[in-house]
Amino acid sequence: MVQGDIWYNIEEFDLLSHNITVPGFSPLHPQAHCTQDGTLCQVTTGEAEINAATTMSALVNSPLFDLTQTYFLIAGIAGVNPRYATTGSVTFARYAVQVALQYEFDARQKPANFTTGYVPQGSYSPDQYPLEIYGTEVFEVNDSLRKLAVGFAKTAMLNDTQAAQAYRANYALNPSFTAGAAVPSVVECDTATADNYWSGSLLGEAFENTTRLFTNGTGLYCTTQQEDNATLEALLRGDLAERADFSRVIVMRTASDFDREFPGQTAAENLFGSPGGLIPSILNIRLAGLKVVQGIIEGWEEIFEHGVEPTNYIGDILGSLGGTPDFGPGSVTGLASTQHLFDRGMKRRKNPWFTKVSEFDFPSTFFLTTPVDREASILIQYT
Repeated sequence: MVQGDIWYNIEEFDLLSHNITVPGFSPLHPQAHCTQDGTLCQVTTGEAEINAATTMSALVNSPLFDLTQTYFLIAGIAGVNPRYATTGSVTFARYAVQVALQYEFDARQKPANFTTGYVPQGSYSPDQYPLEIYGTEVFEVNDSLRKLAVGFAKTAMLNDTQAAQAYRANYALNPSFTAGAAVPSVVECDTATADNYWSGSLLGEAFENTTRLFTNGTGLYCTTQQEDNATLEALLRGDLAERADFSRVIVMRTASDFDREFPGQTAAENLFGSPGGLIPSILNIRLAGLKVVQGIIEGWEEIFEHGVEPTNYIGDILGSLGGTPDFGPGSVTGLASTQHLFDRGMKRRKNPWFTKVSEFDFPSTFFLTTPVDREASILIQYT
């Protein structure tokens, strides 16, 4: 079972009724899959940051689609921090942090007074804010939309297995891991992006500190994955080009495994062991994601057609979309105010919610994006 397949051959909608080959997509996943009327489409990005960035850039810039009022549900499996959630849980992020975009020492050669071999770029110790900013270190999405998505997802009955229950019970041995030993739930917490797939409490704590540092103490390091900052950068550039709306992005991750060992276990045993979380994490992508999709479609005219106005800053660390970031060095390239995002979405073309697919006009309410299954070594769409 892989992540993208969970959306196919279900009774609620048929995503395989209209398959569109898109130039620039992954050779392994060359098509967008849509319902016949185009209300819902799904894309598989492929795993890791390069695949995610190139696929999403190809989508955003494709003449086959008008995405200016499309909602994007970014969904896939992830590792999880047992301090805040457990396997099978469904998480919704406000912040995505590119935690490995740092200097790195081999831990055997790091300075004796350093807690980790990772050092923010341009700084001289692990606890200093990076002075060299690339622009993709942190993204913040629409928290008002996130809370609506969380409300929809909480109506789902999540899947769990005996294997996952037995494995996660080991985390009860550490009082700090109470959440890791609990049943799957829907959680508001943030996500860490890196091509590296790490395991162990030392790296987990290091990236937990990175998340806290990069978000000025606001972000909550909870899930680990390989695509989201790349996907968000492509969507942000799409917004700047007036081809997408960054205020309509939801970041959802379901937990398949733990980012660190339980008491008495080694980091290697955690990485190569069988936590039993893969099946429930994949099933819960659909169980929770379907509620989000249905909630937006059913509330389209009343709430979602004209957009959900953000009450928080949204965008990148540079302030590229306007406003002043509540993290990082402040707005560097931004426009006058974040309000332009919401205003612009209401002033677009007469029927801005239509997606043009070849010779047809399809109402594009949703795009699902999914990476491939990390454990199955098969590329699948995330979201």
